[in-house]
Amino acid sequence: MKAKNLISFLLVIVLIAVFSYVALFDFKIGNIEVPSTFDKEKGIKQGLDLVGGSIIVFEPDVKDLSKVTNEEMGSAESIIRARLDAAGYNEATISRQGATGIRIEIPNIDDPQEAVKMIGATAKLEFLDADEKVIMDGSKKYISGAKSIYGPISETSGNVYYVQLSFKKDGQAKFKEATEKAVARVGENKNFISIALDGKVQMSPTVNEVINSNSCVITGDYDQEGADKVANLINSGQLPFSLKDSELRSVGPTLGSKALSTSLKAALIGIILVMLFMLIVYRLPGLIADISLVAYIALVTLIMAGFFFTDFRVTLTLPGIAGVILSIGMAVDANVVIFERIKDELRSGKSVGASVNAGFKRALTAVIDSNITTIIAAVVLYFFGTGTVKGFAVTLFIGIVISMLTAVTLTKFLLKQTIGFGIKNPALYGLSKRRDA
Repeated sequence: MKAKNLISFLLVIVLIAVFSYVALFDFKIGNIEVPSTFDKEKGIKQGLDLVGGSIIVFEPDVKDLSKVTNEEMGSAESIIRARLDAAGYNEATISRQGATGIRIEIPNIDDPQEAVKMIGATAKLEFLDADEKVIMDGSKKYISGAKSIYGPISETSGNVYYVQLSFKKDGQAKFKEATEKAVARVGENKNFISIALDGKVQMSPTVNEVINSNSCVITGDYDQEGADKVANLINSGQLPFSLKDSELRSVGPTLGSKALSTSLKAALIGIILVMLFMLIVYRLPGLIADISLVAYIALVTLIMAGFFFTDFRVTLTLPGIAGVILSIGMAVDANVVIFERIKDELRSGKSVGASVNAGFKRALTAVIDSNITTIIAAVVLYFFGTGTVKGFAVTLFIGIVISMLTAVTLTKFLLKQTIGFGIKNPALYGLSKRRDA
């Protein structure tokens, strides 16, 4: 039994060491190459306040701004986001500035003129057949508009989110002809019509029957956000205005060129002091907590760099760093609550094994409650905040979720392994004979 516990303990330590190494250094085996999380191109993305970049503010190029609707502004935001992503500016942030302004912050770009040319033109929306031939464009000549709807698609279906596309007379005729041709190609698996924006296909809905109506339905596995995005995408091809840049400037790192390194050094010093405190006060459980903290830091940095989810990379700002550090504090706080409960159980005369089990069980509710309230705050900040506030919310949310995993699950597992291979002296678990007798 002791050998089994020792092997389990060592395997976890090795796994943590591997994750930590991958997080800190470039890792390469054969043709497999994993960049460090600090790699400037493939690691954690840095925000405007850390590396500088460009700020662009667009406004509708119309005489009367009061006639611009919120829906039209939403369409403009969608098209700008799509163009930024297509150009590789995934780390750019978009937010509203007033009622009719769209503010774009693009890190690591010194000359914003090229971005303005790429973003500012009116979107070109096209409907293509399976051979990528243009059926019709998204102009007002053919399309009346699109809107997202929640409800039944047919008499027998339940309520779902879908997009209703409305045609004008010429558009109806064009679409009827296109769907006739699409249905005839079912055997070739080419019975679809693609929707392309600026020459890039965004979606390819399947055509199951000829559509001769002034509207059609686009269905998919949509939630409300997904249906709104599709509707805005279609509407963006027929914006009644072009965009003009009302503000255009390049900025350096707003917090100074050494802000990131200075912040990381401060965080490292704080983490070392916390780890020493846990080791001195709680001894063996403190050492286990320190190991879990190393695992926490490695996992959080790997997640932020897109190691586990390649389509998800966090743009790190100084508030984002603060969110990570705050969640580290929450992780240590959870360990303190648990270890103090374990000491209470030891004082009552229970064995070390029973005290550890009871300590985790009785402290779990308090730990979960405190973390859930922080998660709620992070979610609220994300949905109602803008810019760096959202960055803080994202890193705080990730940190809290991972800290609960490491502070409770990993720490408990490692402590049980130490008990399993015979370390049962109460003094090693933080109990002082003089003070706690």
